[in-house]
Amino acid sequence: MSLSAVIVDDEQLARDELAYLLKSAGDVDVVAQGKNGVEAVNLIKEHEPDLVFLDVQMPGLDGFGVIKKLLDKKIPLPQIVFATAFDQYAVKAFEVNAVDYLLKPFDKKRVAQSVQKAKSTLEKRGPATEKIESLVKALEAQKPQKVLVRSGGRMFLVDQRDVCYASIEDGVITIVTHAMEGESNCRTLEELAESLDASLFWRAHRSYLVNINRIKEVVPWFKSSYQIRMDDRKGTEVPVSRAQTKRLRELFGL
Repeated sequence: MSLSAVIVDDEQLARDELAYLLKSAGDVDVVAQGKNGVEAVNLIKEHEPDLVFLDVQMPGLDGFGVIKKLLDKKIPLPQIVFATAFDQYAVKAFEVNAVDYLLKPFDKKRVAQSVQKAKSTLEKRGPATEKIESLVKALEAQKPQKVLVRSGGRMFLVDQRDVCYASIEDGVITIVTHAMEGESNCRTLEELAESLDASLFWRAHRSYLVNINRIKEVVPWFKSSYQIRMDDRKGTEVPVSRAQTKRLRELFGL
């Protein structure tokens, strides 16, 4: 029985190493590789692989977030093997019914065991989507709603509710709270948005993602457009794109 597989890891060396070990294991065809959670969802939807080796710790949408997104989009779940350098995630991986768990750096024998376990599971019963769905929901309920912000050479974990807005310029994402300002590890605002509460954060403009609970004032602008003033220390004014004007009116009954 040959398995199709997808590898998702934000580190190129880790992807290369795992692809090499899977080739040695035999009967595994790596059909695609991705470097973040958003790509993982798209690749799984496109290729419908039997098996996915999924990194837990990725900026933006992490490994558990990928599974939740697949469930939300009703995309059939493949067999999952979580891979990470942090062994404290082992218990969580099995809580969401992962086929197996690999600790970095990868071991050739353990990779081969994961492949055999996946084959056995597929032959017996296939993916237990219903069970995974209930466990992921429980996991999400317990997940800390934190955002990583780099500032002054330090890394802070900030409560999502404290974030006023995020902006992107020249490929760098800045996160602003009432008390501080720093940079995100995410590469795009789409990636950052995937890790945030969709009921709180709104893409007011292609360059801005705002916390709707942190909007202090709606400022009428020229030609029936608007800006919104945030409650950060600078009282930053964020433009609202014409495409999002309707959404602004819906939010505040304008």
